[in-house]
Amino acid sequence: MKKLFLISTLMSVILINLNAQTPAKKSIRLAIAGTTHGHTSFILGRKDKSDYQLVGVFETNTELAKTLAEKFGFDPKLIHNNLEKMLDIVKPEAVVAFGSIFEHMAVVEACAPRGIHVMVEKPLATNIEHAQRMAKLAEKYNIHLLTNYETSWYPTTAKSFQLINDSNFIGNIKKAVIHDGHQGPKEIGCEKVFLDWLTDPVQNGGGALIDFGCYGANLMTYIQKGQAPVSVTAVTRNFKPEIYPKVDDEATIIVNYPESQCIIQASWNWPFGRKDMELYGDSGYIIAADSKNMRLRNNTIKTEQSIQVTSKDIAVYEDPFSYFFDVIGGKVKMTKYDPYSLENNVMVVRILDAARESARTGKTVRLDK
Repeated sequence: MKKLFLISTLMSVILINLNAQTPAKKSIRLAIAGTTHGHTSFILGRKDKSDYQLVGVFETNTELAKTLAEKFGFDPKLIHNNLEKMLDIVKPEAVVAFGSIFEHMAVVEACAPRGIHVMVEKPLATNIEHAQRMAKLAEKYNIHLLTNYETSWYPTTAKSFQLINDSNFIGNIKKAVIHDGHQGPKEIGCEKVFLDWLTDPVQNGGGALIDFGCYGANLMTYIQKGQAPVSVTAVTRNFKPEIYPKVDDEATIIVNYPESQCIIQASWNWPFGRKDMELYGDSGYIIAADSKNMRLRNNTIKTEQSIQVTSKDIAVYEDPFSYFFDVIGGKVKMTKYDPYSLENNVMVVRILDAARESARTGKTVRLDK
């Protein structure tokens, strides 16, 4: 009996030592800056994750914040109505911004000097002046500043990049046609607090051109490995002025590069939601129909192939917050053209700025001067 007790004790000590040698993943202290974005549920509704510890929620709309606390089950004591005071009190290591796009700069201005990493919802900023100011702050204070897009999570996005840049599947890319949009934010049921700023030319920077044009600009910058465009030409329309009196609800943007062209179609008028892209090279094409389905053909494939791609087939983070966690922890090293990267998203804002100016003036805007 004594022998069995000694063996049991020895095994316990061994297990304790093994556990001590494999430290648990340290959670990151996370705060939320703004909750009016309809995507707030992406973080508040995130289940069974221990990588983040929610330590604060900044929101000046107290009623909204309390409603979210009740819905998602976080302590109302975490709610603050002053961003800088919240940061000083709860001392987060990271912040995710879910307010208006115009408010992104204020979040970075508060977080960067405190050494707090930031991830914002797409796009990075409403104008190039804000984007450049944010970039300078991020660089000065050595923080990560990421921009989150749904299409960054898509296995088809990662697979398309691999086929173009690693496998040379379609040869030299000549044209991209990228479609992003839906029936319209009001039509799909966006809540009033979200709709109020999403349809405001200052708080959102525009309508469909900004809301959905940013996807194509981001994806093409990724595919082109950060290459700057030569020029941007855009046409916007307002087909539903009774619903969207202040902003465009339809945009077509042509982005010209030295050796290729990208046509971005952004809409609040389509009969259904879509996020897809067509990529044409001099020896083949790739059509990413959605997050997992693709159609492929090149000179060596006589008939079009349909394939399904998942995260088991290609390395991609399908959870943007896990990606943010690993960037902060040093596990992920972003390239300068990565979809989340600061450099990519400053370029996105440059393209959107030029598109907005082109639509306003009816002229092509040169970016190579």
